[in-house]
Amino acid sequence: MSLRFKGAELRPVLAEAVANQCRVVLAKDQGVYFLAERGDRRPEDGRQKLLAYAVGCNPDVDPFDDWWELARTELGGDDFGEYFNPKSTVFTRILNSEDDLELSATATHLSLKPVPPTSGDS
Repeated sequence: MSLRFKGAELRPVLAEAVANQCRVVLAKDQGVYFLAERGDRRPEDGRQKLLAYAVGCNPDVDPFDDWWELARTELGGDDFGEYFNPKSTVFTRILNSEDDLELSATATHLSLKPVPPTSGDS
């Protein structure tokens, strides 16, 4: 199995990381999402403004039991942050296309690949 990140949500995060000359972070804690290592924060609560959640792993829209189980099944039980270069080939492809990003994981490796958006998505 795998997790999907919609390109339309991921592109602003990648653009922010490139503009701020920082890494992009895959985080698994309250959901599963990408964010720029240094990004704009919301004044009301200090949280980062731009987050790109995996489909089905957004605690703001998905029921807790559903996103928690999906995240645990795909990425294990521990919270983590993994850092990536936003100028890597896969992220450059996402930035310059309409593609989504597919994330799959084993016990020792994360794999990222661009995939065509699903029908009806943009």
